[in-house]
Amino acid sequence: MAGRKSSNGEVAGPRNVVLEVSSAHRTQLLEVTPQVAKAVADSGVTSGICHLYVPHTTAGITVNENADPEVARDVEATLDRLVPRNAGYAHAEGNADSHVKSVLVGVSESIPIENGRLTLGAWQGIFFCEFDGPRRRKLRLRIISDPS
Repeated sequence: MAGRKSSNGEVAGPRNVVLEVSSAHRTQLLEVTPQVAKAVADSGVTSGICHLYVPHTTAGITVNENADPEVARDVEATLDRLVPRNAGYAHAEGNADSHVKSVLVGVSESIPIENGRLTLGAWQGIFFCEFDGPRRRKLRLRIISDPS
């Protein structure tokens, strides 16, 4: 059975979920895989897609290795080295590097859903990327069922 059925047996429409994410550091990759997986499970969608969107100009979203937390630390350090905080940017608010990092990482991902689960690889996790923290942020999910 594909999709998510409503009480009358028809395929239900997309489900929108907003997750709250809090960072503790200026640059920080926060794993959100468990929260996204729960939202997918709670949606009842068995086959479809989960779109993730970060509605902020100084944050992003990515999929990368989650088995070793040092990978996220390496990504953080590399981005800070490649895009330093004080590099003579024209943007005067003091967070121009955060905007550049957001552009490089991107603000959206799409992950297929099969058998009611995200189809991430064995070592993959979903990371909210904070570049101007610490802050409280939003991560928007749109969980869409395949047509039956």
